[in-house]
Parts: sequence; structure tokens; C-alpha cells
Amino acid sequence: MTPSLARRLAAMVYEAFLIFAVAFLAAWIFFFASGARDATSGVLRRELQLFIVAVLAAYFLWCWLRGGQTLAMRAWGIRLAEVTPRKALVRFFLAAALLPLSILWALLDREGQFLHDRLAGTRLIDARPTTS
Repeated sequence: MTPSLARRLAAMVYEAFLIFAVAFLAAWIFFFASGARDATSGVLRRELQLFIVAVLAAYFLWCWLRGGQTLAMRAWGIRLAEVTPRKALVRFFLAAALLPLSILWALLDREGQFLHDRLAGTRLIDARPTTS
């Protein structure tokens, strides 16, 4: 069963705080590794941006491939299913590029899935423990 859109959006807000911290730490590491040079323009800025994207991709792929959940997904009882390394990478880049459209898509999708999940061949499922 697909988690509600409200739950998935709440998980996204939580995830935004986490990835801000991860990106901040990555930028801090880059800053010191580059000799504390100004990275606000030129080639160094592009390298910083690519480094942050690589670190965020590593964070998401590591979480998704080791149980299908980031910390935010775990907190909200959501799991990524049908994931492979290739699908996880595709999902990461599609979600980054299509997120606003993907949220609108979920309102119209017959199963409520996001567009980036449809295109990547993955799906989000309810991972809350069932009580019997």
C-alpha cells in the first residue's frame, strides 16, 4: 500500500533538514580540503557543487540500498521497494529534476506514486508495523 501523500510530504520536510546538514558538512570538508579558498565563483564553485551532489547521491543510495529507508523515511514509516543500484541512481536524479511535477503527478496517479518512482521503476510502500 502506498503511504499517503501527506506522510510522504512530511517525510520530505524532515529529509530537507537532514540533507541541509549533510550538504553543509560536505561544503565544510570541501572548504578545508581546498585550502580554505573562496569557492563563490569559477571552477572551484563548480567543483563544490559537484562534490555536494556526489555526497548527497552517496547518502541516498547508501540508505536506499541498505534497507530502502533514509532516516526520515524510517521515522515516517515509508520504504522504497523494488530498488537496485541502477534504479536508485535514476530515482535520485529524476527526483532532483522533477520533484514539483512529481508531487503533482502523485495526485493523479492511480496508486498515488510519484512520477520519479514510476520512471525509475521503484515504489514507496507503507512500512509501519502492523498490529494484530
